Amino acid sequence: MDREVRKIKQGLALKFSELVYNGFWHSPECEFLRHCIGRSQEAVVGTVRLSVFKGQVYILGRESPRSLYNEELVSMNVQGDYEPADATGFININSLRLKEYHRLQSKVTVKQDE
Repeated sequence: MDREVRKIKQGLALKFSELVYNGFWHSPECEFLRHCIGRSQEAVVGTVRLSVFKGQVYILGRESPRSLYNEELVSMNVQGDYEPADATGFININSLRLKEYHRLQSKVTVKQDE
């Protein structure tokens, strides 16, 4: 799974566990979640090595023939379709909401101090 699908699936898993805990296994919403979670797992194959100790589970390693991780694509040393300077644009775009949030927070702070 890619990162964004995994994030959504984790959120759905929380809702799923709440529904099951409250006895709604046969509800339409639980059926929908089972379908979504099942769909997200269709392409997942591989092996995970675990260690279990005192109620804790530790992942020791994992491998998959369908892994989305590609070392060549994440290296700045490999020629690809982007330049290291592209990271600046990415950071600037993704920081806009944070800059606006802090700008508004500073206005609120100034008004409260007046």
